[in-house]
Amino acid sequence: MKTTAWALFDRIVADAAPEGIHSNPWLRTGPKELVYQPDFATLKLLLAVPLYLKAVTQSGIPALSLDVWVSYELRRAGFDKDATWPRAEHPRIMPKAIANLLAALPVAERQKIQQRLSRKTATKGVVSASANILGKNYFKQVDVLMSDWDTGPEVLISTKRMDSSFGKNAANRVEESYGDAKNLRLRHPLAALGFVYGLRSTILDEAPDTAEWIIDLLHKLGNEDDAYHAVGLLMIDYSNDVAVPEGHDNADEGDDPLVAAGVQEEDEPEAPESTDAFNAEEILAKIPPVNLLFDERAEDIHPARFMATMVQRVLATTPVNRHKEARRRMKDAPLETAKADIPS
Repeated sequence: MKTTAWALFDRIVADAAPEGIHSNPWLRTGPKELVYQPDFATLKLLLAVPLYLKAVTQSGIPALSLDVWVSYELRRAGFDKDATWPRAEHPRIMPKAIANLLAALPVAERQKIQQRLSRKTATKGVVSASANILGKNYFKQVDVLMSDWDTGPEVLISTKRMDSSFGKNAANRVEESYGDAKNLRLRHPLAALGFVYGLRSTILDEAPDTAEWIIDLLHKLGNEDDAYHAVGLLMIDYSNDVAVPEGHDNADEGDDPLVAAGVQEEDEPEAPESTDAFNAEEILAKIPPVNLLFDERAEDIHPARFMATMVQRVLATTPVNRHKEARRRMKDAPLETAKADIPS
């Protein structure tokens, strides 16, 4: 199922950036005022894929839809497509130096090496299905990452998603993220550290006190001097008709710390299905509608503000000759009135 999900994710992202050309997310609302405009239309499509596939939480696919979108947004912001992980193609984690080598090789040699990298027996440490980063005291699997050998990690973003069983797991995921932030921040103090939390909107009716507590805690996580630089909340809204049955979706989807620490083996990277095996357009036409809700109480953790803070943090901590495209996109942002759901 995950290979099918990846194929659909890749198709959605490719359609959003024809021929690899991404839209500029920045809008200028005044001479010195910029706002970040996320591509929520693409996010809604990505969020709908797990619903169409009836993917339960423990499959990892619902959370993966957030990872794919955040990495896509980093590319929209102008960061290198091979340095932002998960990449928009298989293998998902591959050092930029390897990508540069492949690009420089003759076609025949490049194809041979690409075939080897796509095998399950690919050399460990060269490509991977996930990124495990050493913090102060332990390794942590980071969901979205931007890194290179000469800079080290520049962006470290963890994502969590909770669509049900709010009383059992929702608060635990937020609390665990606090320890993860401390662990990563102490070893990588200059990296832009972020946390994105996806919650199904039914929590507002089913557990309003829990929702209020989580929103308040997310605010606090983003205001700590030694924790996250930014926190984003996505309130996901969809019909009960397409929801995964409650009884099948209460398992913990947290990362396995033993895998991250290298104590246990992780699943080998697996290439996505070819879209030739199914009609992607037909499937995407059938995926259920998904909406996003924005709460006035959560303006500080709005996803637009989250992305703006993360991008600006990276640019503020690097020389002007790094990330030139990201800087150019901010400079060339068109003058336009920002949409009402984007905080200034």
